[in-house]
Amino acid sequence: MKKLIAIIIAVVAAVFIYTRLNDGGVSTKSVAGLPAPQQHAAQGEAYFEEAEYEVTVRYKASYDITALVVGTKKYSGSSLADRIAPKDLALAWGTVAEYNDRIDFHWSQSGRWYRWYVNSAAELSPVGGEREVSRQSANNHLIASTDSIKSDIAKIKAGDVVRITGYLVDLKGEKTDGTYYTWNSSTSRDDTGDGACELIYVTGVEFK
Repeated sequence: MKKLIAIIIAVVAAVFIYTRLNDGGVSTKSVAGLPAPQQHAAQGEAYFEEAEYEVTVRYKASYDITALVVGTKKYSGSSLADRIAPKDLALAWGTVAEYNDRIDFHWSQSGRWYRWYVNSAAELSPVGGEREVSRQSANNHLIASTDSIKSDIAKIKAGDVVRITGYLVDLKGEKTDGTYYTWNSSTSRDDTGDGACELIYVTGVEFK
């Protein structure tokens, strides 16, 4: 019986470790001096095929962000979204990244959302309150523009500081039978809730 229990514990531990490594976990690291993301109006489109869809991504703005990865989440389903953007990053910059090790943020990601909470609102005084956390952090859906970029994205883990360049985009996928799928990016750091995530067509990844 003791041997069986030990095996069960080992299996559970292995699954837990694999899951943490697969999703990248969350980070309590802090980094000071990370600027707000930069974006500028842009025009253009890119096209590719995926899962029987003809996909068009329309550029809304160029995007350049250097941020602390406070969490990652992988999606491995068969949907178009999971196939073209299999990894989300929860990113932080500014004072949120600077105080991430001193504020007890509880970061989490699921269902293409990121969430956070603190045990006491008083903890947020160094960053200026709840609204500033929303302004200085975001969930990001990443569409790789090349296989090389896809490989770079796969390597990103919680605690990394990365620079991601590319475009905020609106996406439309359409099948020959008329089935279609749309996915739109936010272009604001001030919005929250549904539709507030950034959908990025990534053209560059740099590890800092």
